[in-house]
Amino acid sequence: MHEVESPQWRKSSRCASGNCVEVAMVDGQYLIRDSKNPENPAHAFTAAEWSAFVAGVKNDEFVF
Repeated sequence: MHEVESPQWRKSSRCASGNCVEVAMVDGQYLIRDSKNPENPAHAFTAAEWSAFVAGVKNDEFVF
């Protein structure tokens, strides 16, 4: 039987309110969840998808 690793959730050091996105890495995938609702399912991304997202953030591709 394969033992499932428990996620080690991390928040940004810039998260002052505590209501932030949390990230964990399990079995080579990046998991993302809303810290306000941790019981909701996390979204999973491959390493390539996560790298593309981080690059987009650094390049200001996401404007709100």
